Amino acid sequence: GRGMGVETWGVDEAFLHGSGGGSRRGSRGHADDDEEALRWAAIERLPTYSRMRTSILQAEAAAAAADSPPAGTAEGGKQQQQYKEVDVRKLAVGERQEFIERVFRVAEEDNRRFLRKLRDRIDRVGIELPTVEVRFERLTVQARCHVGSRALPTLLNSARNIAEGALGLLGVRLGRQATLTILKDVSGAVRPSRMTLLLGPPSSGKTTLLLALAGKLDPSLRRAGEVAYNGFPLEEFVPQKTAAYISQTDVHVGEMTVKETLDFSARCQGVGTKYDLLTELARREKEAGIRPEPEVDLFMKATSMEGVESSLQTDYTLRILGLDICADTIVGDQMQRGISGGQKKRVTTGEMIVGPTKVLFMDEISTGLDSSTTFQIVKCLQQIVHLGEATILMSLLQPAPETFELFDDIILLSEGQIVYQGPRDFVLEFFESCGFRCPERKGTADFLQEVTSKKDQEQYWADKQRPYRYISVSEFAQTFKRFHVGLELENHLSVPFDKSRSHQAALVFSKHSVSTRELLKASFDKEWLLIKRNSFVYIFKTIQLIIVALIASTVFLRTQMHTRNLDDGFVYVGALLFTLIVNMFNGFAELPLTITRLPVFFKHRDLLFYPAWIFTLPNVVLRIPFSIIESIVWVVVTYYTMGFAPEADRFFKQLLLVFLIQQMAGGLFRAIAGLCRSMIIAQTGGALFLLIFFVLGGFLLPKDFIPKWWIWGYWISPLVYGYNALAVNEFYSPRWMDKTRMVFLKD
Repeated sequence: GRGMGVETWGVDEAFLHGSGGGSRRGSRGHADDDEEALRWAAIERLPTYSRMRTSILQAEAAAAAADSPPAGTAEGGKQQQQYKEVDVRKLAVGERQEFIERVFRVAEEDNRRFLRKLRDRIDRVGIELPTVEVRFERLTVQARCHVGSRALPTLLNSARNIAEGALGLLGVRLGRQATLTILKDVSGAVRPSRMTLLLGPPSSGKTTLLLALAGKLDPSLRRAGEVAYNGFPLEEFVPQKTAAYISQTDVHVGEMTVKETLDFSARCQGVGTKYDLLTELARREKEAGIRPEPEVDLFMKATSMEGVESSLQTDYTLRILGLDICADTIVGDQMQRGISGGQKKRVTTGEMIVGPTKVLFMDEISTGLDSSTTFQIVKCLQQIVHLGEATILMSLLQPAPETFELFDDIILLSEGQIVYQGPRDFVLEFFESCGFRCPERKGTADFLQEVTSKKDQEQYWADKQRPYRYISVSEFAQTFKRFHVGLELENHLSVPFDKSRSHQAALVFSKHSVSTRELLKASFDKEWLLIKRNSFVYIFKTIQLIIVALIASTVFLRTQMHTRNLDDGFVYVGALLFTLIVNMFNGFAELPLTITRLPVFFKHRDLLFYPAWIFTLPNVVLRIPFSIIESIVWVVVTYYTMGFAPEADRFFKQLLLVFLIQQMAGGLFRAIAGLCRSMIIAQTGGALFLLIFFVLGGFLLPKDFIPKWWIWGYWISPLVYGYNALAVNEFYSPRWMDKTRMVFLKD
């Protein structure tokens, strides 16, 4: 068979009993057993496409209580089970919640049993799960930066940085920068099916190492050495789709709930090769005559379907991360209250593990969490690694002893060098060989982070036969290379990874793992949800426009607006300019809305959730109906009240022009937000753009009076075309053309 694995089979899926059914099946009544067998027989007769989408849902015993005989009777004394065929793509919210509550009552214990039986099911038919080994050899990362007072973010330094950057593009180097080595010639391997903990004091290079392994290093950093997944360098596949870096910072859309955030992430990441594995698994089980348990089959099928708006995978992730209690609470931000900081940290973690990624680089995921919650999360991740053959490298700051014991391997990093890398069981032995011993009542993790520190090292010196002397990080690194664990690591790295042994589903070679149609649908759904959550903004804008239109109608009242001569036309020009300016600034609300969304957009773009145009298109299209309503409100209130040209076609032309002006304004303010990326810069730099457009728009300063070296500003100003179109629509009407002819005849 193809051995099609899934990226998160260990995370998601279910378990299998053999055809005999075991003790659990023996405990049921024969009637329940027969009913289940009949349901399975019916599913087996379905075509393959339908069979992969149909499963059996076991009803809760209490759900059938109304139809059961009284408990005192012979029939009522037995607990009955009911089964029904369901389309896994259309599971109701209540059905998913009931399933999760029944299968995962205690997250840690039930998750382990669930994953163990899942692995048994996959192993029974001989399917091999894909694994990824990450190797890094002689990896060095350096940064060029200013030091001392030159590094301070003053106005003068910022101006010098801009000037030096511009000259640098031309190959001219004026400023002198220091070279800072973040990682220094480190080598190692992160192996599958083993939990690896990355330890180190602050500023030791942990985040840089995680970013380098995930292929997300800043381009301005200098990198030397090689990082490879299963022998493939980062340039030969798509690391953003194969691995996920979970950041220390929590960047989310504040208006979305926890569940909506994870659902959107799951839809953008897709299901990877889960469906392929499910198809192969079903084929082999059918050939072998194996019948899976209903819960197993339901879970695997429900989490293998692409394009589901709310997946069972999301409910499962919420459960194991302890987020089910706040699933329907908005994430929140600085302006609106939401979930706690620790819960936000778990949402950041869940946003990535809800997808099909098998390689995770997790940076300080315990920040803001208590020790028991951290233990629960790490315990579930350990079960995923051991039973799902995943690869996880996790950095934690001062983990509790019970959490530390969950890890199989340790990487100790200090001053950009690897002091120790290998099994947790040998780490204390290594430092004892160097003359240092961990006290009995001291946590091992704390000891490891302090023993390399010049300030704290002496207290752990245990060799009474030799006087203490400070042992530097470089000496520790050299000693480790002669330690038996270091020698084994060197031997392992000396043998190149055989690419032919890499599972065909282990790495992702295409950026497009989800169809464009599904991405657009997910993006449109998210944008419409955010519009509903921000409905006050759009309602307020419409009411504001009505009020301004009524005020403008009283200022430019029709009874006071005459068409006797060309001087009266200037009054109409003022009314048209007011129309242009009001509808121009009506799009100003797009500026703060877009800026608040940019951090999340950049995060999703870097993770290859979707291309930029997938984000932009719904943003523009879904605002068109609101713009149409606002345009109609403005024109209906002002057009005939101000006494513009009475022809119906000119009314509809002005309606179209006002709509186009609003679209132009919205696009302009969104562009300013994208260029400036912060409210402070947008309000200064954006205001500068608008002033230039107004001054060179042709109505404050006529075109003939604009200097030749500024004439380009006239042609790029969008206000020019809006003003000219409004003026042509009004003054080409018969009543104004007749006045013009009379003036020419008099002349």
